[in-house]
Amino acid sequence: MALLRVALARCHLPASSCLLPRFTRCQMGTVTQQPAVSVNRLRESGLLKTQGLIGGKWVDAYDGKTIKVENPATGELIANVPFMGKKEAGDAISSAYSTFNSWSKLSASERSKCLRKWYDLLLAHKDDLALLITLEQGKPLKEALGEVAYGASFIEFFAEEAKRTYGDVIPPTLNDRRLLVLKQPVGVVGAITPWNFPLAMIARKAGPALASGCTIVVKPSEYTPLTALAAAELALQAGIPPGAVNVVLGNSSEIGDALLESTQVRKLTFTGSTAVGKKLMAGSANTVKKVSLELGGNAPCIVFDDAEIDVAVKGSLAAKFRNSGQTCVCANRILVQEGIYEKFANAFSEAVKNMQVGNGLDEGVAQGPLINEAAVEKVERLVKDATSKGANIVLGGKRHSLGMTFYEPTVIGNANNEMLVCREEVFGPVAPLLRFKTEDDAIRIANDTNAGLAAYIFTQSIPRSWRVSEALEYGLVGVNEGLISTEVAPFGGVKQSGLGREGSKYGMDEYMELKYVCFGNI
Repeated sequence: MALLRVALARCHLPASSCLLPRFTRCQMGTVTQQPAVSVNRLRESGLLKTQGLIGGKWVDAYDGKTIKVENPATGELIANVPFMGKKEAGDAISSAYSTFNSWSKLSASERSKCLRKWYDLLLAHKDDLALLITLEQGKPLKEALGEVAYGASFIEFFAEEAKRTYGDVIPPTLNDRRLLVLKQPVGVVGAITPWNFPLAMIARKAGPALASGCTIVVKPSEYTPLTALAAAELALQAGIPPGAVNVVLGNSSEIGDALLESTQVRKLTFTGSTAVGKKLMAGSANTVKKVSLELGGNAPCIVFDDAEIDVAVKGSLAAKFRNSGQTCVCANRILVQEGIYEKFANAFSEAVKNMQVGNGLDEGVAQGPLINEAAVEKVERLVKDATSKGANIVLGGKRHSLGMTFYEPTVIGNANNEMLVCREEVFGPVAPLLRFKTEDDAIRIANDTNAGLAAYIFTQSIPRSWRVSEALEYGLVGVNEGLISTEVAPFGGVKQSGLGREGSKYGMDEYMELKYVCFGNI
């Protein structure tokens, strides 16, 4: 069947403020010394797992094959992990299926306690988890700590929601009948997660799945598998039974096909590119799986003439450059009303100029490397297209002198919606600025895309906030705020940005089935 080449991508940085790291420069040493010291520390903590997890056992690929996990900031090898395929995925599915009956029959209170313990362990190991995220993904340590707190918040939230999966009683149409609606777990869940938030995206899927009584098979990105394995180890320590959480890594196509073809997998959840999401959606049709997809974005950030400049600059900066621009809710296009364009462009460029680029373990770094060479080449292609069509480079616009996959924080002036940088998801540290005249123009430009995940507006007018928020064809809208994601609100898009919602009380419904029960002859 070979439907997949799961080039996983995406998601978002938390709205919660990042926690400050406890590391100091002297503790971390020089850039060249950091990886070895850090890996040794993780190995000593017991969180550096380099095998897959199937049925509660740590296992290698059956044929012994491995893949390298490298630090994108230095190119150094962190670890070798199994390159698993269809057989291992099949065994993981069988393990999850055999565990489902016992896990789903535990009381909601018992499942809640296990999840709460997992949450406590995630926070207790936040420094080591953040270090692991920075090593394999590249984001600054401060952002990595923020991701740990954010990811853990989903486990805590759904530990609480486990006890609130209420059904319903329907008034009967006949006196001798009683009508009930039950909510029951859907079954085994296949979860395919991205590299840009290697902990948070797993927690956002595993939390509601386990809380509802489902078991899960996780396929993390081949770029960032170590964080997933560490989280799974802590899940075992928390008392979540063997087989309830399984992790397989390696051959994306084979593992993806195994999840799609299995009749035991009743739900598929995916965060990544729209192209892969469409293939998964099509592949799920044969077994009619329940599907939730969080796909690509093309977020507009609209700055109106009446916006408070400082608020707009701060919010736009956060919306654009977090995780080096590698999130699906990053501001992909910054639309600025012509009356404030020059003032905003100058202030925004000055703020971008002050961003420190470097190894995420170094103190003060605000932007790390891109995930790989292909990501840099894509950014270069989009910037070249923009300048060939009349845009000008205000700041940056080239690879950083640090080498590797570092790219300069970039601001492009006089962009328009026909340029590829405004049509495609950049997934890099490039901010194109577009002029607009009227509110209607801004809405038209913003909605001129197949994507519909996140949007941002900056204005001091409450009536305009309402009008524009309602007119924007997006699942998430931030008003005078660039960091809007939270575990208590639904996350998801419209149009080709996906199906379903994650987080919040609505997120539980994605892992539940409704059952109607009619009692007669009462």
